[in-house]
Amino acid sequence: MTEPQAGTEAAAAASDAPQVPAIELDGVVKEYLARGEVVQAVKGVTLTIAEGEFFSLLGPSGCGKTTTMRMVAGFEEPSRGTVRLHGRDVTNVPPDKRDVNMVFQSYALFPHMNVWENVAFGLKRKKVPAAEITRRVGEMLEIVDLTGREKRRPREMSGGQQQRVALARALVNRPRALLLDEPLGALDLKLRQAMQIELKRIQREVGITFVYVTHDQSEALTMSDRIAVMNDGLVEQLAGPREIYERPATAFVAGFIGTSNLLRGTVERVESGAAVLRLGEEGRVLVAEAPHRAGDAIAVTVRPEKITISTEEPAGGVSAVRGTVSEVVYLGLYNSYAVSLADGAEVTVFQQNALDSTSTAERGDAVWLSWQPHHSYAIGS
Repeated sequence: MTEPQAGTEAAAAASDAPQVPAIELDGVVKEYLARGEVVQAVKGVTLTIAEGEFFSLLGPSGCGKTTTMRMVAGFEEPSRGTVRLHGRDVTNVPPDKRDVNMVFQSYALFPHMNVWENVAFGLKRKKVPAAEITRRVGEMLEIVDLTGREKRRPREMSGGQQQRVALARALVNRPRALLLDEPLGALDLKLRQAMQIELKRIQREVGITFVYVTHDQSEALTMSDRIAVMNDGLVEQLAGPREIYERPATAFVAGFIGTSNLLRGTVERVESGAAVLRLGEEGRVLVAEAPHRAGDAIAVTVRPEKITISTEEPAGGVSAVRGTVSEVVYLGLYNSYAVSLADGAEVTVFQQNALDSTSTAERGDAVWLSWQPHHSYAIGS
């Protein structure tokens, strides 16, 4: 075999080989002793994060997301399980020996140093040559859009600018993964929304793995390639943003990600591939592609923006339930309707305010709610 052929075949074999994940958690458990009792903060989390992925750990306070990240960083040691970085077992490796950096909500910038000095700090500690420091700091300041602000001190900068300095300081060391613990939490809403787009742009430009901890669903949906939704120390669903929003795996995920309506009923029959649930004397809910049989008790979720509200009964082929409008709230882009059903359930409906639209219903009106069968999604408990 000639050398060029051998090289070509070796390259092809390497490209076909499965890529080693950037981060792997295998059955990771974290226990604490509190008042003589063992408390599990993380209950056997297993997941993999791909190289170059923007991955979010999302959930309410106390769900275990920050503890999980701290175990990846090495600030917490798992009670059981294994942590691997790029295929290497680092479960018992100290933080300074792991090729990851972490950005906190407080930013932790040095107030007596200017922007350039803050970003260059880690490189100087590693005794990187001066010319290399100048080049790398300049490149990183350009990526985070802070060129020309090198001489400013943190107190002379906005919250968003300080956040970018903290990012540049972490990224200039070229870690293989960056861990971000609620980094936008101290910013006001408008700046936080702008920084979500900036973070995703920066991650795409530098091309390294980002692991992001947040309790803010909009942050996770905006930036992430995949999201792990955590609750009570467990991952309830791990999927892409659209999958998690459109097809929540559990009632918790449906309620935590956006606004969702949960309807419970018993399957009356299955026709044309759709399960038919009877709600009240006139209401029906159609669930497309549902592997259910007559008599099955199921829970169905439907998003408020998928529902149409009207005063006339809709034609067949759609889900349709009858109720009374209990509240109407004007929210600028859309109206939010609360509709009470006969069985006591309350359904939320979002209706966008178009240029020529008027309010479809007022408080106290009897209305019909309808939606397509594929917008009903059967979920677990």
